[in-house]
Amino acid sequence: MNLGEVIRFTASSAVSHRLRSGLTALGIAIGVTAVVLLTSIGAGLRDYMLNQFTQFGTNIIAVNPGKAKTFGMPAGVLNSSRPLSLDDARALKRLPYVRSTLPMVQGTASVEGGGRERKTIVSGTGDELPQALSFRVALGEFLPPDNVSAPRAFAVLGSKLRSELFGVRNPLGERIRVGGQRYTVIGVMESKGTMFGFDLDDAVYIPVAKGLELFNREGLFEIDVMYDEGAPVEEVVKAVSRVLIARHGGEDFTITTQQQMLEVLGSVLNVVTFAVGALGGISLLVGGVGIFTIMTIAVRERTAEIGLLQAIGARRRQIRDVFLGESLLLAGIGGVSGILLGLLCIAGLGVALPALPVSPAWAYMGLAVVVSLIIGLIAGVMPAIRAARLDPVESLRAD
Repeated sequence: MNLGEVIRFTASSAVSHRLRSGLTALGIAIGVTAVVLLTSIGAGLRDYMLNQFTQFGTNIIAVNPGKAKTFGMPAGVLNSSRPLSLDDARALKRLPYVRSTLPMVQGTASVEGGGRERKTIVSGTGDELPQALSFRVALGEFLPPDNVSAPRAFAVLGSKLRSELFGVRNPLGERIRVGGQRYTVIGVMESKGTMFGFDLDDAVYIPVAKGLELFNREGLFEIDVMYDEGAPVEEVVKAVSRVLIARHGGEDFTITTQQQMLEVLGSVLNVVTFAVGALGGISLLVGGVGIFTIMTIAVRERTAEIGLLQAIGARRRQIRDVFLGESLLLAGIGGVSGILLGLLCIAGLGVALPALPVSPAWAYMGLAVVVSLIIGLIAGVMPAIRAARLDPVESLRAD
């Protein structure tokens, strides 16, 4: 038997037992489909989270009150020895490479306007927010540069809040109440969507000093420092730290760069994607057990056939290759079918659940097919060796 005859014999053997071959390949296909689905959901979640973080730009350094011992929410964000102030924000703005600083204070309050009332997010911020965080004004203007000690009572509405309070009516010049205080609407923002469950369009923006007064806070929730593209991040971080230590008398603040957040988030999501892929891989192992079982049964059923092959001159190596080839063929068919079925399921999820972030993980798909072939090879080794070692005389006597 030459190589071509071995391949033809392997293929004809698989075709002649369609039901058995189909069920065996189905076990592998289900495992590959599980890997494709789980890793695609994990990759989609990773892309979604990264997009959420980068939609405001990547040249951002966040300064929070309190010194954090580990990455995450600063320990003193609610109770710092010396809170971040508006003077701190102005001092940081004078540093080299710093394009702008954005002082922030945030909370929730009741907003009344247009004869309606709604509890929503209130962001006390500075006039540079649109340029700093890539926000756009759809109607009117954003908060103007103002006297910090005596800010004017201006407000800018998010697109959803505008529609909830005023419908399609132009709200510019209208008076609203935020936490019981009167403000004049001077602008409406373009829709920005949601970020980690927070609706950025269901918000109202007021001057940061007014926000401190509204929420009765002594210090800022955060200062975002925007630096120039291509600037040395380490130098900017050191300069920010140096200025704040000089002003506060110690390091009672936490500096987090966008790169740090992205690196930590990316590593966590990569682990999640790998973990869900490994869970799907368990199904592949189950499929491998199915191949081993079917090939073992096949050796018993085809003992006489093996004896006939040996009688016409087939060598043990060729008989082994026939059974190994059949197990690889079944695994390959299962792997490719699993990929196609997985892609079909992804398309179905996109239609049924458009909000679910799903992104095909092509690397994991290729790896799933390779693993399925390896499992098929391993599962077929023992039955193939057993078939090759059968005694020709005894094989021919078998019924």
